[in-house]
Amino acid sequence: MSIKTISTPNAPAAIGPYSQAKVVSLAKSKTVGSLVFTSGAIPLDPVSGNVVGTKITEQAHQTIKNLLAVLKASGARAEDVIKTTCFIKNMDDFSGFNSVYAEYFTSNPARSCVEVARLPKDVLCEIEAVAVI
Repeated sequence: MSIKTISTPNAPAAIGPYSQAKVVSLAKSKTVGSLVFTSGAIPLDPVSGNVVGTKITEQAHQTIKNLLAVLKASGARAEDVIKTTCFIKNMDDFSGFNSVYAEYFTSNPARSCVEVARLPKDVLCEIEAVAVI
């Protein structure tokens, strides 16, 4: 088994003691048959570090773009995602969030979506993923 840390400048840097993602290879091959576990992505501009957007749809687009950048750096794509966990600040935003989410995750991975009291930098959503490489 091997574990590789993923870091890409195409997504916001971690704002705490964690990595953007980890790839776990259980087989002898370093790429085929691996799983990538991402940290939660939030809607930050990768360059400025500022929150992008004030509406759930704007923030969901940026969050997913950041998540996809981390997945790409690991060798995975949206189609390779098998499970996501989504956190939203207000369940009243569920429909708007879903409309954006459905644009990117057309393979319909397994998913949990919960309302939370507060997210880092007071954003409206956060998404983490598990994908197969």
